[in-house]
Amino acid sequence: MAQFKYEGRSANGEVRNGTIEAKDQATARASLREQRITANTIVEAKGMSRELKLPAFFDPSITTRDLVIFTRQFATMIDSGLPLVQCLEIQSSQAENPTLRNQLKVIKDKVESGSTFAEALKTYPRTFDDLFVNLVAAGEVGGMLDTIMTRLASYLEKSQKLIRQVKGAMTYPVIVIVVMAIVTTILLVKVVPTFETMFAGMGAQLPAPTLFVLWLSKFLQANFVYIGVGIFAVVWGTRRWYATTSGRLVLDRLLLALPVFGDVIKKVAVARFCRTLSTMLSSGVPIIEALGICGRTAGNVIIENAITAVTVSISEGRTISEPLAESKVFPQMVCQMISVGEATGALDTMLGKIADFYDEEVDVAVESMTAMMEPMIMALMGIIVGGLVIAMYMPIFEMATHIN
Repeated sequence: MAQFKYEGRSANGEVRNGTIEAKDQATARASLREQRITANTIVEAKGMSRELKLPAFFDPSITTRDLVIFTRQFATMIDSGLPLVQCLEIQSSQAENPTLRNQLKVIKDKVESGSTFAEALKTYPRTFDDLFVNLVAAGEVGGMLDTIMTRLASYLEKSQKLIRQVKGAMTYPVIVIVVMAIVTTILLVKVVPTFETMFAGMGAQLPAPTLFVLWLSKFLQANFVYIGVGIFAVVWGTRRWYATTSGRLVLDRLLLALPVFGDVIKKVAVARFCRTLSTMLSSGVPIIEALGICGRTAGNVIIENAITAVTVSISEGRTISEPLAESKVFPQMVCQMISVGEATGALDTMLGKIADFYDEEVDVAVESMTAMMEPMIMALMGIIVGGLVIAMYMPIFEMATHIN
């Protein structure tokens, strides 16, 4: 992008001059024309650009919140009747995230050059996924981009809320477990050796719990580096294994089978599937294409396989509800409601109702999980830390008993 100085006149004859940022002179002249300014002269401004360009690895990542804000504001501007290029111009100048701001500038240039909005969005697939691009394409073809962007904004907001709930529920136990591990390590490495020196001068037989804690302290001190490398290797190996088809299949099946977490994961997946499919069907996306996108965004290979079976079923002329029921992943109530939606021709509406219901179910499940985990974690922390303290003080208590 370059800076251009211009001189010209507005629609009412007033003299206008200033600078404008554009890819080239033709783009700058077109942008001024949209602002109802007839340019007499346009000259590239020499000197350094006002915007500091950082390497890509310094660019802040684009969060779901950034995308939600952009989509909601864009939907409002389109609904107000502003031209597409002008909406992109405004968004590219006021977006808070600099990475998103730079991407929107490139997208605006591509739209000005003749590309459709959906084709321009494909330039950045990590920011605008298949769901986003396909909905925008459907909106452009159907002439209802404002409606589509509003639906997309609502979808992203509800999806963000769902993810935030699950992450919020997991934050507390993770922090407590990490703190517990740090405290236990400090006790074993720093505090226990002090007691060991004191016990050595007593010359008395130590209780079994005390001997075990002393052995654990020595083992941790002698193998601290190896333990750290081992933990890193397990995490790294698990991630590499999860990247394979067989590893992902095993781990995803294990996650769904967990007593408490599995139920939450399943409800989140059902809510996401129904919300995504409802949004795409109501926006005019073909059902086969919509199901393909739902499968890729499922987040669990078991659920993805169930959705793939649905796609094959529809290709063979069957219904959606039958393969969903056969998969044993989706609850019977969901399959029955989808069957009713298919029979009445209101599948998108029924899917939206199911998604709303399961959003509430996720709320209840997350609250129950949090309420159940808090006392369990605190009890575990008390047992470990309290056990270490008691084991270290047992010889002192026995000495006091003998003295008495």
